[in-house]
Amino acid sequence: MKLDGISAVVTGGASGLGEATARALAGQGVKVAIFDLNREKGEAVASALGGVFCEVDITSDASVDAGLAAARAANGQERILVGCAGRGNTFKTAQRDRETGAITHFPIDQFEKVVLLNLVGTFRMIAKSAAGMMTLDPLNDDGERGAIVNTASVAAVDGQAGQAAYASSKAGIVGLTLPIARDLRREGIRVNTILPGIMDTPLFATAKPELRKQLGDSVPFPRRLGHAEEFASLAIEMCRNSYFNGEHVRLDGAIRM
Repeated sequence: MKLDGISAVVTGGASGLGEATARALAGQGVKVAIFDLNREKGEAVASALGGVFCEVDITSDASVDAGLAAARAANGQERILVGCAGRGNTFKTAQRDRETGAITHFPIDQFEKVVLLNLVGTFRMIAKSAAGMMTLDPLNDDGERGAIVNTASVAAVDGQAGQAAYASSKAGIVGLTLPIARDLRREGIRVNTILPGIMDTPLFATAKPELRKQLGDSVPFPRRLGHAEEFASLAIEMCRNSYFNGEHVRLDGAIRM
């Protein structure tokens, strides 16, 4: 897919992996709309890119519909969707307090919140964006109309203790990649997913240097945290390479926990 001049929506685009991807897309001549809840940061990034910011909660149909309408009014119908919005939490499924013996379990409402955002929210964006892409004429003789890139995590296939909600929601994103690619094959819309490892995002910006070093040293090679720009580079290739479809790809420096 030729990127110059087309439109894109990036969820979670105000910071981290989403911001890096939004900047990389803009560098390719793409008109970018940033969907995020952080208006201050989102507007600053959008302004720097000559794009548009939409305050969007991807767990809400109404919010997504309003955001897509605003983005399309400003930039035209998107041909690219990159989904980076998400969150995690840490609770063991059930545990016993070592001092008191009290037994507690994972707060179910906290499990639901992560799944509703990471998995259902991702699917909501895919379904609504794909429906919009289907209104466009194909770009080339292959019949290509658009490309969708999702963000999962290595936790989807290698989840750690306390990650039941996060890992299962990200595994769901991996699981939906191929079925959706097959659903949309006749419409020329491709779907791929990136499984990033330990990335140097705002989540780790305030971490103690010794923790950052420990995390970096756990990566076989290169022995460091991943750069958001490396994620963005892969997202760009997934959009540009028209034979890249139905794949989920680890970007983790070969880390295996």
